[in-house]
Amino acid sequence: MALRSPAVAGSWYPGSPSALAAAVDSYISEAGDGPQPLSRLVGLIAPHAGLIYSGPVAAYAYRQLRARLVDLIVLVGPSHFVGFDGVAIHRGGFDTPLGVAEFDEGAAAAITSAASIVREHPTAHLREHSLEMQMPFIKRVAPQAKIVALLMGWQEEETARALGDALGSALAGRDVLLVASTDLSHYQDAATAAALDAVVIDHVSRLDADGLQRALNRRPDHACGGGPTVAVMRAARQLGATDAVILKYADSGDVSGDKSAVVGYLAAALGTRS
Repeated sequence: MALRSPAVAGSWYPGSPSALAAAVDSYISEAGDGPQPLSRLVGLIAPHAGLIYSGPVAAYAYRQLRARLVDLIVLVGPSHFVGFDGVAIHRGGFDTPLGVAEFDEGAAAAITSAASIVREHPTAHLREHSLEMQMPFIKRVAPQAKIVALLMGWQEEETARALGDALGSALAGRDVLLVASTDLSHYQDAATAAALDAVVIDHVSRLDADGLQRALNRRPDHACGGGPTVAVMRAARQLGATDAVILKYADSGDVSGDKSAVVGYLAAALGTRS
């Protein structure tokens, strides 16, 4: 099993353990100590831009783990640099400045057995940041958790549907957290971005994977990780989720001050209220 080395440590987020831990802790602290919105947590949706931009939003998602013991996290993100059919699994852990996120071989075997579209594609993972940007939060709030890392290539509707169903069947009966890694619209002015992003937020709030897929079929630019989000929402339903809570929405202009061309960020939780 190959240990994946960090690709964007020291650029997209601090490369030193102390600086990275301090940054993550600060974002989680600023996100507040509000009540847990869901009694059972099945999934999260979190962004994956540079930490100073998306970290304040991602913290709203990962703060949900502070009072929970999570042993397995299955992450699904988009491939930004390598195009391919199906889903690429990394058979190994992720190295980070905060330590190694260990690989869950049993869960990976169950997922690959459930879906022929999931296969090894090491090159797809080498430069990809969409899953790596989740690791600082995971290592800070759920350091004991093992992971399975999945990248979706071409975000076809059939791929999202098949992956969601595979995750639902392969992980049934397991105490697992699903994470969809996605940013929302890219490089629109803030008003246009908000309108595009509201479509995603509406479907997520209703846990409506099929409705989100239809919206993405019409306009794929709603989200760079739309396919992974649909797959995770679909799987979450099959694993018992009945509710979704929108935790935070913001855009990059809230940090940069430039509202002329922004990227949208969403944090959401999927699960059951009681």
